[in-house]
Amino acid sequence: MTRAMTPEDRLERMSAILVGARSMLIIVQNTPDPDAIAAAAALRELANERHEIACSVAHSGAVLRAENVALIRHLGLNTRALSELDLERFDRLAMVDAQPGAGNVTFDPTVRLDVVIDHHPIRRETRSARFTDVRSRYGATSTILYEYLKAAKIEVPTPVATAMVYGIRSDTQDLGRESTKADLEAFLDLYPLANARTLGRIVRAPLPRSYFSKLRIALDQAKVFGTRVVSFLGPLDSPEMVAEAADFLLRTENVEWSMCLAVVDDWLHLSLRTISREGHAGHVARNLGGRPRRKRSCAV
Repeated sequence: MTRAMTPEDRLERMSAILVGARSMLIIVQNTPDPDAIAAAAALRELANERHEIACSVAHSGAVLRAENVALIRHLGLNTRALSELDLERFDRLAMVDAQPGAGNVTFDPTVRLDVVIDHHPIRRETRSARFTDVRSRYGATSTILYEYLKAAKIEVPTPVATAMVYGIRSDTQDLGRESTKADLEAFLDLYPLANARTLGRIVRAPLPRSYFSKLRIALDQAKVFGTRVVSFLGPLDSPEMVAEAADFLLRTENVEWSMCLAVVDDWLHLSLRTISREGHAGHVARNLGGRPRRKRSCAV
């Protein structure tokens, strides 16, 4: 019988890929959410502390959601535009909380990545990476990265711990949506290391008036079908509101699934949420997206 892989095993396998590198680019989804931001910060901490690798974080879209802007500012994370970077200048390429070929990340899937760490269903393009750790049963990528930091015996800095706590809370809806025992354990370990006051400021970051206008559209357009609610927000400047509206509508009484859609730069963005632990929203969203014959982006 094959022995189950331990966190220490995974750490050593990834370290074998990183050894000797002096620089690494960490790629996240076009409009990174709290879990993506926290996971990138955690991988940067691991690479720097264990291998002295200088890391940059890049994405292709804009970060407009108030909480995410506050989180990046708190981390001092100087994110860069992916389109402006020469990938050849980096010794290693990593991707966290996203995968090549997915609709939410603008990245040439033929470019071979060195490291891919994610909690969404694995994609065919991901298998070409030199090292992959994709655990779709986990509620957050931050949980996976915490296991690496713990295995490496790295003391998590307060800003990174704060970001990871928020990332886990955000992606699991306060440990209530598709969370696992591992997510709970990571949250409980990290929370004492986090800055509760800073966490509160991030969660309650000031919102522009346009946010409430978009939320009103989502509410006005919402249609309930049994235990499902669907809303089309029309054209938007940024896809972040699509996911936020889906989260909000999931709180509708007697609703178990929510789906929001919008068009951003000629792309159809879809966000799917569920409170069902057996719902497998990621698989459903992928099936809804189908083959990429038209521009679309699916998120869960």
